[in-house]
Amino acid sequence: MPDSALPVVIVGGLHSDARKEVVHRLLRAVPGSVALHHDMAAAGEGSVRRTVRDASGELSRGDAPLVNDCACCALREDLVPELERLAGSGLTRLAIVELWDSVEPGPMAEVVVTHGGEALDLTNVITAVDPALVLACLSNGDDLAETGLAAAPGDQRTVGDTWARQLEYAPVLALVDSEGADDADRALLAQLHPTARRVAVDSGELAQAAFAGFDIEAAADAQHPACALLPQEADEAGVTTLVWRRHRPFHPERLYEALEDLCCAAARSRGRFWLADRPDTLLSWDAAGGALCVENAGPWLASLPDAAWEMVSPLRRAAAALDWHPEHGDRCQHLVFTSPGLDRDGLEQLLESCLLTDAEYAAGREAWQHLPKAFDSLLDPVP
Repeated sequence: MPDSALPVVIVGGLHSDARKEVVHRLLRAVPGSVALHHDMAAAGEGSVRRTVRDASGELSRGDAPLVNDCACCALREDLVPELERLAGSGLTRLAIVELWDSVEPGPMAEVVVTHGGEALDLTNVITAVDPALVLACLSNGDDLAETGLAAAPGDQRTVGDTWARQLEYAPVLALVDSEGADDADRALLAQLHPTARRVAVDSGELAQAAFAGFDIEAAADAQHPACALLPQEADEAGVTTLVWRRHRPFHPERLYEALEDLCCAAARSRGRFWLADRPDTLLSWDAAGGALCVENAGPWLASLPDAAWEMVSPLRRAAAALDWHPEHGDRCQHLVFTSPGLDRDGLEQLLESCLLTDAEYAAGREAWQHLPKAFDSLLDPVP
């Protein structure tokens, strides 16, 4: 990256007051910094409102059309040219991209890195957090459209899953001083994203974090179901994280029948798992706010030729090696549940009851293929 590249930091998060405070602090702490914000409140009417400001106030504003009902498309078409214009002026020391409430940082980081070329240098991604609001947002299963937070007419995300991705993608969490926050709120935040750097918005660390550097490939790997950096076991201030790992496959029908209880058992759960009737398919588990998303995340490495190992990231290979089983390879159940008041024993018993019994397991893979195809309603049918 050449020295003339414009440093860009992305600041996002559903906690709008906290986010605005972070941007305000950065504008004051970094002379020559400029903030760009695209307001998606009018997305339903087909446009996005852009404002550009510095520490002294607003510099310009304009409208950008919504492209294919896609917030990321609209921002890509308008944001990158604006950033390139700032880079070309040579007067801006830091460009702060303030995301609108429900816009997620991952896709926007990809936009800046992929389309910014050598003119832009994404130096970090920060999610602004009011610790007192973490649980309320995470537990909110309302559709974004119902709360006026949809980023496009067809936006079907929920508040809880959107907030979870905003929180877990960013390597830096900027915390505002919140009188309503207690030890349980802080413990929940630490357990949800234990590897994050947590900085106070009123500290000098905030400006340093904005320039610390960002590895977009590492960020993507850390979110991929096959090798996600999932939280570890923890228990503090009434908040518990249960890490449940097994190698035996799930019985598809028993697991399907338990889905509602499992996804409501914790404020947040995620991970990877496998079903007896789909032995080659790595399935992702992503739940927040009582809503669960199960998706096909591709093949297990054990189901591919050895040469495929050279085609995946080192983190994926390391995760597979850590989970390796003499018979099943990297196929495993690796699910993590985090919540205040977690019923650990009850949750473990429910999960265990969904595994194949000894007799079912002994019957072997050929017999497993004849088990009920309970997940065909959520996934493509097994060929």
